[in-house]
Amino acid sequence: MRGYYTADQVREAEAPLLASLPDGVLMRRAAYGLARVVADELRLYTGLLASRSVTLLVGSGDNGGDALWAGAFLRKRGVAVRAVLLDPERAHRRGLEAFRRAGGRIESDLGTPDLVVDGIVGISGRGSLRPAAAALVEQVRCPIVAVDLPSGVDANTGGVDGPAVTAAVTVTFGALKPVHVLAPQRCGRVELIDIGLDLGEPDFRSLDPAEVGARWPVPGPSDDKYSQGVVGVIAGSAQYPGAGVLCTGAAVTATSGLVRYAGHGAAEVLSRFPEVIASAAFEDAGRVQAWVVGPGMGTDADAAALLASVLATDVPVLVDADGLSLLAENLDLARRRTAPTLLTPHAGEFARLAGTEVGSDRVRAARALASDLGVTVLLKGHTTVIADRGGQVLVNDAGGSWASTAGSGDVLSGVIGALLAAGLAPLDAAAVGARTHSLAANLAAAGGHADVAGAPISASPLLGSVRDAVRVLRSVARN
Repeated sequence: MRGYYTADQVREAEAPLLASLPDGVLMRRAAYGLARVVADELRLYTGLLASRSVTLLVGSGDNGGDALWAGAFLRKRGVAVRAVLLDPERAHRRGLEAFRRAGGRIESDLGTPDLVVDGIVGISGRGSLRPAAAALVEQVRCPIVAVDLPSGVDANTGGVDGPAVTAAVTVTFGALKPVHVLAPQRCGRVELIDIGLDLGEPDFRSLDPAEVGARWPVPGPSDDKYSQGVVGVIAGSAQYPGAGVLCTGAAVTATSGLVRYAGHGAAEVLSRFPEVIASAAFEDAGRVQAWVVGPGMGTDADAAALLASVLATDVPVLVDADGLSLLAENLDLARRRTAPTLLTPHAGEFARLAGTEVGSDRVRAARALASDLGVTVLLKGHTTVIADRGGQVLVNDAGGSWASTAGSGDVLSGVIGALLAAGLAPLDAAAVGARTHSLAANLAAAGGHADVAGAPISASPLLGSVRDAVRVLRSVARN
């Protein structure tokens, strides 16, 4: 499991080391790791190290000092290094002295480097790049290695409100920060350098693939179709029958137990998945261990009454899509529940539920809505944020945008619903389902091969890759 620490948490963890170590030791420790990664990148892009060139973009804080010290180490290994000082009067004094002693040059322009090191601002930075820095970054035509985080991107939220760096690699020190998972498209590959921090509890976490595979429910020797979890699905309508097919099909694919369907699309669902027990009415569906309600069900008065009936049950309920639009009109339906409730909104649905836009701090927004309604919230996005009513958060970086296609959310709901019925807590079910769903999308895009470049997909092949994704994750867990 990976933990992510806010800027304040990192500074608090650094304080005892800074007090106990000789001045500058911690910075040189970080800079040595940074120089090693930069050297590896130079070899990757050029095949050589000696006679290669690097330009440092140096700000006024410790971030700039890290870059200067790394530049000194690189210069000693034969790399031609120049530094552009964005604020010469406030450049890190000892780092600058070391850089000059090693033969580094101070220049006013980028030159034509093989690689640029972004040491403009660190975790204390606020807002976008200032004009002079933005103009320099705009001129870069080679890979950028960011020091701790891409400058102009908020360390705690991953938010960007103007010009900012997009890095090929981000080298961070001591701990992963929220930006590294909330803005992966800005950070590129993230390399963590251990500098000896004694860290406490992170602000939030993510599950690694082995943990996802280990949490996936599998039948034991004494299980039967009922004990493995019976999930009920209310999805689809005369206008949107496909939502019922995709959602129910995902539940079938994700479980070894039993899936019940209730709704207008029974004929369509049975034509694709004859193992489903289907009925036209919720009242006739039979006993389940969890319900999925909402995808494509419509938003008329009958749909509203049906949602209220489902939320009046004493089993876990996942609400998605049209169900969220209906719930936004009567939030007390969620607040009154004592059984677990999981809401899976995208940004627009979230705004209707919360009465405000998500904003740049997606973790804070998800926590606030979960606390207000007493539910678990899965906020969809490139990085999925899942918050429970107690403030616990798990995140999942999709690793791509292949799942951004019509019907993808219906598949996600079916997968998570099956996990809820199998007994996983909403926070775990959402995190395990989201990781499986994103892997299925990536596998579908790559034709089933994780190491092959992908091609556009639709929800049907995504659904077809769910079992492959489960197999991969279970395999990782066993190894």
